[in-house]
Amino acid sequence: MPEISTEVVALLQYLAPGFLVTWVYFGLTPHEKPSQFERTVQALIYTAVVQPLVALENLLAMRVGEWHAFGYWTANSHMFAGALTALGLGLFVATITNHDLVPGALRKHNVTTRTSHPCEWFTIFSDYSQFVVLHLRDKSTVYGWPVIWPSNAEKGHFLVTDATRKLPGTAGNISHSYAMVINVADVALVEFATPKENDSE
Repeated sequence: MPEISTEVVALLQYLAPGFLVTWVYFGLTPHEKPSQFERTVQALIYTAVVQPLVALENLLAMRVGEWHAFGYWTANSHMFAGALTALGLGLFVATITNHDLVPGALRKHNVTTRTSHPCEWFTIFSDYSQFVVLHLRDKSTVYGWPVIWPSNAEKGHFLVTDATRKLPGTAGNISHSYAMVINVADVALVEFATPKENDSE
């Protein structure tokens, strides 16, 4: 097995905060992981953001140290501060992405029509939190509250609570369930409804 050069190790150590940010981001958002090259580029960009922040933290620590000394700023301190800053940055970026904060503000000023969500499917379920009627491919329907929904329309599952299922050609409700797990591949159409609509059927 070939040995890893010290230059590669130093580069990985330098990019570690950026990789940590991307790890947190893709772990907490519905976005799919891009290729390794794209993640490396993203890690480089995030590292360029983390390093100045750590430098500011170092400067602040030095200022505080003029009043009360807590210890020396060492290489371990720099690494620890970089890791904490990367975690905080990852949580911050994931939060504004999941809540569509930046594109949402820009849409209000007609700057863009895009969202921060990975696709229209996710945006719809994120923005319309209400009861749904799932029309399945076997012609049955399931009414309930979607607690969990797939990130895209091609793979994943729904978790529907307070679920009522009806089969075609029947007069009444077939079954009431506390929750149902439904493969998105079995869903032909999604209706957004209200509790009153179900009661009137």
